[in-house]
Amino acid sequence: MAITAPEQPGTLPDDAAGVLAFARRQRQTADAAEARLLAAAVQWAVIHPADSVEDAETYTFRSGLEGVIPIAGPGAPLVAEFSVAEYAAALGLSTEAGKHYLGQAVELRYRLPRLWRRVMAGDLPAWKARRVADATIGADLTEAAAAFVDTHVAPVAHKIRPTALDRLVEEAIGRFMPDQAEQRRRDGLDRRHFTVDRDHVSFDGTAYVTGELDLADAIDLDDAVRGLAAQLADLGSEATLDQRRALAVGELARRQLTLDLTPPEVEVRAQRATKPPAPRRTPVRKTVLYLHLTDHALTSTGDGIGRCETTRKPVTATQIRDWCGHPDTHLVVTPVIDLHDHVHVDQYEIPDRITERVALRDLTCVFPHCTRPARRLHPDHHGCDHDHTTPYRDHPETCSHGIAPLCRRHHRHKTHGGWTYETLEPGSYRWTSPHGYHYLRDHTGTTAIDPADDNPAEPGPPDRD
Repeated sequence: MAITAPEQPGTLPDDAAGVLAFARRQRQTADAAEARLLAAAVQWAVIHPADSVEDAETYTFRSGLEGVIPIAGPGAPLVAEFSVAEYAAALGLSTEAGKHYLGQAVELRYRLPRLWRRVMAGDLPAWKARRVADATIGADLTEAAAAFVDTHVAPVAHKIRPTALDRLVEEAIGRFMPDQAEQRRRDGLDRRHFTVDRDHVSFDGTAYVTGELDLADAIDLDDAVRGLAAQLADLGSEATLDQRRALAVGELARRQLTLDLTPPEVEVRAQRATKPPAPRRTPVRKTVLYLHLTDHALTSTGDGIGRCETTRKPVTATQIRDWCGHPDTHLVVTPVIDLHDHVHVDQYEIPDRITERVALRDLTCVFPHCTRPARRLHPDHHGCDHDHTTPYRDHPETCSHGIAPLCRRHHRHKTHGGWTYETLEPGSYRWTSPHGYHYLRDHTGTTAIDPADDNPAEPGPPDRD
């Protein structure tokens, strides 16, 4: 296939040297713009300091009102909590990503002044300085330790590698934070973990598993997996060794072939003299599926596509059949929910039949750029609040079309931070920021409605739920 030039005649050079020169100029322009954006972030923090929040010293999160938050390391100024969301939205970022960006800017300005001066002078790309700020914030360095890093990194920040930066941060901790250094050494013993990544399931229905084990435990696990993989080969499996090892882990998890936690045989015989042994339960799979099917999908024998709600990614119908058809799977069929139904009750409390529809319709918190799941997907996670889009006192009815999921942070922004929104249609919302900017949030994501050079109108008073 032939390569064609971009459809911008007259704006791009047509020779190699010209393209390189053009690219270098654009890179310089982009670096200068990024430096100005960092400066604007610092100015935003200056305009919204901690003392701009009423009763900041007596504030508690239990009140739900605005507080002050640290966004950079010790010694950097605090900022008003609700100010973060609006700056983030203006940059097209989630609130958490915007907080992270503001923190990098403030960290550079107040704790890494040598790096800051290089960025403002156009001598250092902003992204390289932000990488250093990430390291010092993440390590929670004291002011003296951060100054040590700034002194040694600033002259070589344009070429330092991440590994060298990490070593310098470790040295700063050892020199200026001896107590923390000893604690980090002790914490290293707790790095052991075994993690199944349920949040990133592939299209083929696989997931990543990572872990750091004691050496003896790792060897035992490897022996068990190797042995069971060999048994699968003896039984006629034509899968590759890696595939059989992956299958062996699943069999170990369901049948606990090597994790026999029953008492020794002598103790078992003694127990049998007094009472029968407790039955051993074989673990079963628990799979929750929400299927949107057509008549053709019910009758066709071909492959289709489903969606895994945990990851909001597609999976093949064949993979779903494999999951449900496994002999250890306990399958429960729940009634079909028609999301077009208008369910309402004459009460403030929201029943499960409404919250279920809202979670399936919106999937996530509906604040601009937020992606927190509407439903609690893991036991240690917090599900979204279900907010009355029109205050209940003004319209004393609870209905599925008048409820929207908001995570706790953005529920507080809506109730106490000056953000307002309205439902254009079920699943589509128009938000207005405290400074009058507008954002459309629907199933496609977040879209800024106002032109870049438009002056927003003065916002009205926020509705209170």
